[in-house]
Amino acid sequence: MTFKNIDVLILCGGQGTRLRPVISDKPKILAEIGGKPFIDILFDTLASHGFHRIILGVGYLREQIMSYFQAKPRKDFKIEFSEEETPLGTGGAVKKAKSLIKSDNFLVINGDALFSVDFEKFYKTHLDKKALLSMVLVEAADDSSDYGRVVLADTGGIMSFNEKIYNKENLISAGIYFMRKDVFGFMPSKDSFSLEYDFFPKILGHSYGFVNEGKFIDIGTPERYLKASRLFF
Repeated sequence: MTFKNIDVLILCGGQGTRLRPVISDKPKILAEIGGKPFIDILFDTLASHGFHRIILGVGYLREQIMSYFQAKPRKDFKIEFSEEETPLGTGGAVKKAKSLIKSDNFLVINGDALFSVDFEKFYKTHLDKKALLSMVLVEAADDSSDYGRVVLADTGGIMSFNEKIYNKENLISAGIYFMRKDVFGFMPSKDSFSLEYDFFPKILGHSYGFVNEGKFIDIGTPERYLKASRLFF
């Protein structure tokens, strides 16, 4: 299976307010992990799976991100930018990138996580289920009390989002999604909204979970940012 023609949208427009005590002068996606800019780690991971076309949803300090790729172009990727003039939230950022997305199914990634995912198996499951949206799920860590839990049916269908409970599987979203392009027809009419709170709960019955056993950590807090280097390097 090749992912050369599957578009990848990376959401990296957030202001990263929780991480500012340790990174105050740059967007999260340019933070260094193990001495290497996070964006390069993410791109290297995607390259290893054969992805080629990347759309970066940029907002806060976007000039730094765009300048980074002007100075260090990646010949192994075709890169485009979807620019937010004002904060749109995760859902609004996906919606704004619609005109740049060409593939019938596309990958969306929150731009603040390190991960190891079997994308071939994940994509096959997405197609087999004929899902509108498929979501990578991971077992919640001890320091993930700020995440909402995802409850799965026996079929793999997602029954509920953002439940602040500990269910038997104790699963949370990894912020990695395959979406069919017709997902835009299900989105709110407003420009700014959250995927997690304003959209996902409205598409129950059309979404499936993919439980991933690989490593995962987001770098959204100082504690997790410092932990990331120990986990992945």
